[in-house]
Amino acid sequence: MDRVHAWNPFAKREAHSTVSINTYRVLTIASWLLALIVSVYYVYNDPQDGHTIRRRIWDQNDLHRTAFTLNSIIVDVYWAVLFVLQVGYVGHLFSKNADYVNAAASVGSHFILNNLLHFAFVMLFVRSHFIWAEVILIINFFNLSSLYFRHNTYPRFIHLPVVSGPLAWTFVAIYWNGAMMVARPHSLVARVFGNIFIWSLLAYGGFFIVVYKDYTMGFSLSVLAAAIGVGQFFDKLVAFQWIFAFTIMAVLFVSTLVIAVPAWTGREYGWLSRTRPSDQERAPLLGDN
Repeated sequence: MDRVHAWNPFAKREAHSTVSINTYRVLTIASWLLALIVSVYYVYNDPQDGHTIRRRIWDQNDLHRTAFTLNSIIVDVYWAVLFVLQVGYVGHLFSKNADYVNAAASVGSHFILNNLLHFAFVMLFVRSHFIWAEVILIINFFNLSSLYFRHNTYPRFIHLPVVSGPLAWTFVAIYWNGAMMVARPHSLVARVFGNIFIWSLLAYGGFFIVVYKDYTMGFSLSVLAAAIGVGQFFDKLVAFQWIFAFTIMAVLFVSTLVIAVPAWTGREYGWLSRTRPSDQERAPLLGDN
């Protein structure tokens, strides 16, 4: 078991060797650049290879109108902020503070895998391989969910750019790409299912807000719900989907503020206070230095 643990890159460790940290530094930067470059490139360029239907990222979004069609501007801003915050995370791998370095290295394997899976998703998505793209998203959802539930006590400089931000996107992208994967996304049945499944954003975000008091997940999902709302509003003015999306956005945003404001001010009252050690160990935003 010790030998398996030693070779398992996803195992939890109290400390990391110099060789391990240097490896994380190289692979983290390389995989992050790969994810960034392919994302930016296919926002502006069509794939030039193969014989499948090839389109830019937002061309796919606009040509395959579904109940989860997104607003490109909001999502672009979301990803721009996420990539910038990830630069800060990568910087902590080079920090002189050993605690920061070990904390950043502890989630490195999951972050590297997330970048590689994001690269694979984009490459498949722009080539209209929606089924395989969905498989990649589901794999990454399990990767990031494992990361969240095993490493949810790290500070914000890790938690938001590496854990909650990518996880919130992956959860929404499963519906976004999955709706395009359906043979008749404009059918009444597809619309009805869209009207039902969109409420899972509220249930999913509410779980993290209530159980983990995680306002980063609440903010992330509220922004993505807004992207759905705006996208649906300009697609079908007379429809329930954009109304539902904006309602979910508002509920998540307000609920998040209820958690975030006391955390930012250091004053938690009543049911927000953490009095038990077990609760403190589960809280995702401890040590916000």
